[in-house]
Amino acid sequence: MRGVDISGGPARVPADAGTDPLGDPYLRTRFALPARPPTFLRRQRLVVRLDQALRTPLTVVNGPAGAGKTLLTADWATHLRLPLAWLTIEAGDQRPGVFWAYVFESLRRCGAPAVGAPAHPGGVGRGLLSSLAAELEGRDRPVVLVLDEFERMASAEVAEQLEFVLHHAGRGLRLVLVTRTEPLLPLHRYRATDTLTEIRGAELSFTPEEAGALLRLHGLRLPPHAASALVDRTRGWAAGLRLSALAARESADPEKYLKEFEADHSTVADFLLAEVLKGRTEEEQDLLLRVSVLDRFSPDLADALTLRTDAGPLLAGLHRENAFIERLGHSWYRLHPLFREILRARLRERLPGVEQELHLRAAWWLRRSGFLPETLAHGAAGGDFDLAAGALVDNLAIGQLFTGLRSDALAQLFAGMVPEARSPASDLVRAAGALARREVDHGLHRLRRAEDRLSDAEDSPDLAAARLSCTLLEALAARLTGCPPRAERAAATAEELRRELPDQLLDEHPELTGLLMTHVGSARLWEGRFDDARAVLLRVAGARGGSATVLPRAESMGHLALIDYLGGWPGRAERRALAAVSEAERAGLPQPPGAGLGRLVLAAVAVDRQELDRARALLDETARLPAQEHDPVPTAGRAIVASRLLLDEGTTDAAAEAAEPAVSAAVASPWAESHTAVVRSAVCLADNRPDDAVRLLHGVSGSQPVSAVEAAAIQAAAGRSRAAAELLDAVRAEGRTGPAVSVGAALVRARAAQDAGDTATARRCVAHALLDARRERLRRPFLRAGDWIEPLLATPSVHELAEDWLLSGRPRGNGRTREDGRPRGNGRPPRAVPGPGPAPLAPVELSARERDVLRRLARLMTTEEIAADLYVSVNTVKTHLKSTYRKLAVNRRGDAVHRARELGQL
Repeated sequence: MRGVDISGGPARVPADAGTDPLGDPYLRTRFALPARPPTFLRRQRLVVRLDQALRTPLTVVNGPAGAGKTLLTADWATHLRLPLAWLTIEAGDQRPGVFWAYVFESLRRCGAPAVGAPAHPGGVGRGLLSSLAAELEGRDRPVVLVLDEFERMASAEVAEQLEFVLHHAGRGLRLVLVTRTEPLLPLHRYRATDTLTEIRGAELSFTPEEAGALLRLHGLRLPPHAASALVDRTRGWAAGLRLSALAARESADPEKYLKEFEADHSTVADFLLAEVLKGRTEEEQDLLLRVSVLDRFSPDLADALTLRTDAGPLLAGLHRENAFIERLGHSWYRLHPLFREILRARLRERLPGVEQELHLRAAWWLRRSGFLPETLAHGAAGGDFDLAAGALVDNLAIGQLFTGLRSDALAQLFAGMVPEARSPASDLVRAAGALARREVDHGLHRLRRAEDRLSDAEDSPDLAAARLSCTLLEALAARLTGCPPRAERAAATAEELRRELPDQLLDEHPELTGLLMTHVGSARLWEGRFDDARAVLLRVAGARGGSATVLPRAESMGHLALIDYLGGWPGRAERRALAAVSEAERAGLPQPPGAGLGRLVLAAVAVDRQELDRARALLDETARLPAQEHDPVPTAGRAIVASRLLLDEGTTDAAAEAAEPAVSAAVASPWAESHTAVVRSAVCLADNRPDDAVRLLHGVSGSQPVSAVEAAAIQAAAGRSRAAAELLDAVRAEGRTGPAVSVGAALVRARAAQDAGDTATARRCVAHALLDARRERLRRPFLRAGDWIEPLLATPSVHELAEDWLLSGRPRGNGRTREDGRPRGNGRPPRAVPGPGPAPLAPVELSARERDVLRRLARLMTTEEIAADLYVSVNTVKTHLKSTYRKLAVNRRGDAVHRARELGQL
């Protein structure tokens, strides 16, 4: 595979690939200040009001459509001596991840701190917003953020997040909302504390003096009484005044003309628009009507809609004469929103049925020019879903249906796909949507249809993108059906197809490679090929690619954490799992399988440390995630954690039931089967059915080291010491394993030595196990060992190794009895260790604030999140952490939480 090798070698993902999902020149205009037309009137009284607004964190400029809000604010912003970030809100920004991605980009463009960016449209991590607020708070000069057309933002969640950042950014942020409606922020709080500046409709209305000055800029000189009468009729409405001036300019007697209408804003606009258009040439009128279907347009795009070549000079002339056509820079224009709405209504009246055709002409031009999001929107608006799907697939962007800021918008756009869309690309889009929803059978049916049609087509390089898209969906289907051979075939085919595609196109879409590699790695993990899975997953986890690759990175980290856990490395697994959860939360991912898998691994580690309440809480969190019944790896992972937790809580019947994952897979998973066998065997042993327990272990081999040592412990408890020794030898032959394996193996050897009367060897083995377990805080192997270990733990030399972490503060719910009250294990529950009790620990006194910080550490909050939650600075949190670490004699967050729990401080 050119660029990325699935089978081995470093992955080449461009360092800046995907880092600027908003860099499209078509979208840059959203960050540009609207240009003021030659006839713009600067009203000093309002500029002074806005200057005063810099003293308050929040400013609201609220007025009706056409009140002059945007131009007023843009003119004021032009003369600011502070960093200015401008963003024009659009209807598609309702999803928090999309909104904040644009905000971050606008801040980046003005030189404000860049602390990352959201990666999913559905959400944004509180940690990311806390980091942004902290960075802004630390600035010497505030950043002014202007959100224009904020009335389009109807999301209460976004408003709450915006208020959070504004509150915690302190003097580092000045927020200006330009809106037609009341924003969702809690304005009453700001009014109560005198931290809000408001400029509303009454102030925005033109005075007679201002109206006279505006008319003079349009070449009209009216006596004061005529200007005052016009203000009365238009109520000082800026759009009405400008339209009046444009219409009156064409009249022989402007003063008389302006006396002839009295109406509300809507009627004024309709009437005056007709007058303005009447004064335009036929070509100008046709151009204005046709470009009204577009948010933004260039002369070439306008020519595509008119089928002429005169848009350039016409737009330049209209811009010079008309305040309702704005130049955005880079040869792009847009209509004033009010003007555009009225023109679209007029288009439907004058040219019924032409709107759909205009959308399609725009879509074809945008596709040729490389504007993919706009191509899709206009293709769908024109009803040509084959065109839209073809553009998505040909641009190698099918991965955006699964990840990235546009995934939700694309799913919504293609949800309206009509049955008439029958191209291979349309079937691929349908297949991708079905597989994303885990409708595997339907997805495979659509994928087969697309592949059949592509195979019937001529072998053309133009089809390489579609065929490569097929390999991504094949790999996902292989993952969901537990079929590693299919995943390997997809990877091999992808390697060949990449040679037929331009490097630039491949580099523009790192998400496709990241997703495909993650699916292959997941399939390999399911098959038990841990080394091969680790090789491909590590490359995805370490690749850069911005928001487009956050999902595959988070999923890869979750899978890597599970591999570490299955290899007996709980500490390493915990660190990777925390990284997976943090990556997902920081980017606002709505709990993808990778984040769920990360929480499952954290729960598994908590079970091994006998932190059963924490394990239950983490497991319950994963139960609230989207259904994953068709994803074998997380399904089996959940079965492992749930069954082991239930077993340790004493509910053995429920543990046996939970151990059987509801997975329908083409290939059996050796680690999933081994863990199921061990739990069911442990239940039999608890029921005093040792023969059944041993029989269930026949399929457990040394290739699954954690299961093997637990199986060896059951064999030893059932009196099969030889079988236990053979399992340990098989584990040793497999090579280097983690501490969970060495601890379990040492305890099995200790039991064998104790049974043989070699107490000295047994003590040495237990001491070795304690040393290894102490670093990882592994309590479970000792608490499930049985009563044979108690005399050994009572030995002073051994007791000293266990007293400060294993024997003190035993956790609640350690599995002493079954749900029916009978003891588990070998028939006798573990009891308090005889001999000298644990030495009293030196009292540790944490302050109330230090305990507040620790409680939030236990909830996996970042330093920035803790600071925001406690309304303190990040440096204050760091100071509390240092003091807490010193008092608890630890140097890591996780250790601080564990130690505090043991000492009863949490």
